[in-house]
Amino acid sequence: MPLDDLADLSDETLLARYAVGDRAAARALTLRLTPRVLGYAARLLGDRGEAEDVAQEALLRLWRIAPDWRSGEAQVTTWLFRVVTNLVTDRQRARMRRPAAALDDAPEVADTAPGALAWMLERDRMAALEAGLAQLPDRQRQAVVLRHIEGLPNPEIAAIMGIGIEAVESLTARGKRALAAALAGQRAALGYEDEGAEP
Repeated sequence: MPLDDLADLSDETLLARYAVGDRAAARALTLRLTPRVLGYAARLLGDRGEAEDVAQEALLRLWRIAPDWRSGEAQVTTWLFRVVTNLVTDRQRARMRRPAAALDDAPEVADTAPGALAWMLERDRMAALEAGLAQLPDRQRQAVVLRHIEGLPNPEIAAIMGIGIEAVESLTARGKRALAAALAGQRAALGYEDEGAEP
């Protein structure tokens, strides 16, 4: 079946079809979910290579449980984000147990993209956001990323994080305040000095 014919099917339907051997359904679901899972893991870890490993492991776990999936118990994305959250937490704990590498030992990343001013400004904004997110406690960062970057509703975030909706709201509010504080004083440098000003 062509991928276009699968685009309108739900994640749960695609997973069920994969469970009975439909490889096209697996491909469609992988193409749909991988960018979101990878982006989420990268924002939490701050390391693209580690995020790719986490995304791959999470999807492998999804394929393994596909035959036992009980439709209606949870959304595929809720389950998958929960797995990613747990894998990220495991990696963060492992980082804390091993000594940190010296910053001078980190390889320099080559910038091969065009040097357009708008692109550079956007890059700086994203770097500031990533740096601000990195300063948040893990649970606050997870809640903020899931809510404001992934756009998930609070009940789904609560299911992913294994906490109540009120706790999600609290974590998100505290995370947003801490992120605003971390980014305070950078408005002009990030090109926001004229935005929101009175005419």
